[in-house]
Amino acid sequence: MSLVIVGTVPIKDFPLYVGTPKVEGNYLLLDGYKVPCGMGTAALFFTANLVCQTLNLTPPIWVTAGDIGDSSGSRILYQHLASNIQNIKPKVLTLHYLLPITLLAKNMMESIRKVKPMLIADAGSMYVMKSIGAAKEFDLFTPDPGEMAFLADPKAIHPAYMQHYLFELDTANMPSLIEQAYKQGNVPKVLLVKGAIDYIVKEGKILAVIDEPNIPALEPIGGTGDTITGTVSALIYSGLEVEKAAIIAAKTNRLAGKLANPTTATRVLDIALQIPKALVQCLQ
Repeated sequence: MSLVIVGTVPIKDFPLYVGTPKVEGNYLLLDGYKVPCGMGTAALFFTANLVCQTLNLTPPIWVTAGDIGDSSGSRILYQHLASNIQNIKPKVLTLHYLLPITLLAKNMMESIRKVKPMLIADAGSMYVMKSIGAAKEFDLFTPDPGEMAFLADPKAIHPAYMQHYLFELDTANMPSLIEQAYKQGNVPKVLLVKGAIDYIVKEGKILAVIDEPNIPALEPIGGTGDTITGTVSALIYSGLEVEKAAIIAAKTNRLAGKLANPTTATRVLDIALQIPKALVQCLQ
């Protein structure tokens, strides 16, 4: 029973890969391909792998394929999971960058229901799960404020079509967005809303608000949301309750950012490399 992470990479004609890639410097090695550790789902996987190493857990499995926006890689992943999920047998399944293809997503979910793993979604996977009405079947979503506004919109099937008044809401309005999303039934039991302020929510009730350490330099660094999702995925895989894992992941991500001493030149990889040290401190 493994932690399985699913998400495409923006590399043209990158074939289906299922396995645990090796790390070489700043790259992950996947059957002869080199993928930067800080690229999208690669950053999520890299972080989850670091956390698994820190906690002496079996390393995660990455299921990926190339998709440059034409949906080809997403189709491959939907179809592979629909046909092979019972062989993969994940304990925790984290879905990340997948383009919304309704029929294939429904077929995939039919197969996933037979295996019943813990389910986490981030990025594009949250969009498709909302669109097919499967959000409540998940154990955790990890939206940023913009994605939270999308989840709160009862009509939008994609963030591009959100009502403007929701899109313009800032984090000061996050409690109202959270309340609306739960009323619409567009979210799972637990949310980790990540941003300048992190909110951990269970069944509509805000359990924790985490805003320290406050490192403004982290905000423009792309990928910090991927590191927090990778961390919480591994923590849930370790056996922690979802809401406790979310709180620890949020604290760990912030502390890792502080330890990285971020500047305008800081990369998400620099932050991810600090997560093991930060995690040990947060677990004490």
